[in-house]
Amino acid sequence: MKNNLLFPRLLAAIGLLVLVAGCGRQLQDEATTQPPEVGAATIGAQVRPPSNVILFYPDGYDKHHWDALRTLAVGPDGRLNWDRLPYTATSRSMGGATSTIHAYGVFVPDGGHGTDMGRPITALSGQQLSIMQEAMRAGFATALVQSGLLTEGHSAFVASTPAWWHVQEIARQVIESGVDVIFGGGEALLLPLGVMGRHGVGVRTDGRNLIQRAKELGYTVVYTREELLALPATATRVLGVFAHWVTYNPMPEEALRAAGLPLYLPGAPTIAEMSRAALEILSRNPRTAARGFFMVAEEEGTDDFGNVNNARGSFEAGRRADQAFGVFREFVHRNPRTMVLTTTDSSASGKRIRNWEWAWWRGSVVTPPYDGVDGYFTAPFVSAPNRSGSSFRFAVAWTTVMTDVTGNVLVRAEGLNAGRVRELGVVSDTDIYRLMYLTLFDRWLP
Repeated sequence: MKNNLLFPRLLAAIGLLVLVAGCGRQLQDEATTQPPEVGAATIGAQVRPPSNVILFYPDGYDKHHWDALRTLAVGPDGRLNWDRLPYTATSRSMGGATSTIHAYGVFVPDGGHGTDMGRPITALSGQQLSIMQEAMRAGFATALVQSGLLTEGHSAFVASTPAWWHVQEIARQVIESGVDVIFGGGEALLLPLGVMGRHGVGVRTDGRNLIQRAKELGYTVVYTREELLALPATATRVLGVFAHWVTYNPMPEEALRAAGLPLYLPGAPTIAEMSRAALEILSRNPRTAARGFFMVAEEEGTDDFGNVNNARGSFEAGRRADQAFGVFREFVHRNPRTMVLTTTDSSASGKRIRNWEWAWWRGSVVTPPYDGVDGYFTAPFVSAPNRSGSSFRFAVAWTTVMTDVTGNVLVRAEGLNAGRVRELGVVSDTDIYRLMYLTLFDRWLP
């Protein structure tokens, strides 16, 4: 999830090399967060059953994206896993520093990453800690799960830097945060410049080898879907590094076709597979049995494919996100003292769909042109049948390119305290923090 709508991140290697080279000069001046000491309970002496929170970001997927996916995948009157989350409210999020606000429960201007324009944040709880850091100090197990870079917006729950593009420092703080399960891409940001890893060459300019550092901290490191699925049952601290950069190829359809590249890397686990593995690892953690766990997960492809106007990629990313919702709902049904909470910050390039019969102009008098199954002016998508068995052809229209726009964002929830979402009706970004804090610490903050 991006913390800056004005500067959408294009994840091509050239752009990232420019970013990491620039942030290398900033490392000595950046505000850093020392990893919290795990085990100092702050809930109080009262004994309570363990409780869990799963916060999931399908980044850039607003209601219109979900409406389009529903039409394609299950038909216009079908139901996705996302549709089955029972409690819904409108979000008042305007994008920007969304992840940071969710992590601390206070409004901060866009620009910082886990900071208020570089200054430390005092959270709504009164602590100079994010809600994840406070949960760790209270003895909860934790997880960060990501299909994109491990330095994406979700990392603001444990990393604090003046801006999101200080990715080398964010990566260091994530690895040294004490989080039990860390899954994502971005091996390049974990290895020194020129050092070959499993997926490619490192780009760090400070000489640090964060893969080695993770092993010193007790992490079992895995690199592929097969290695993830073969983890021993004794592993409770795991680092999964599933790509050199991200687990997908964020390019327009035409560029992917010319390069012969797939949408997603075949050796990397899906967000649903990562999430299922993370839940299994968290479930066998002794701290989960004592207190519970807090997990933040994000599908970043939903945003990045939309931002390059790749309709097919956007649908595939949404399908994968919906599979993750199936995993989370299954877990909640087995573990009712769990809240699943989901929202996003924006709409990736303002995705809409239109009937194919209105798109036959081939873009000659319609702006923007329609997007088909393999790029602009290609064959139409075909909806799944409706209840009467009828399908229809449609095209995707994008309202913009390479940016996020304010969208029709919803907040949805299931499980413990999920009914509060419906009671609120309209949910602000600070309410996301309150809902999670209530579930973890049995306290609704004013």
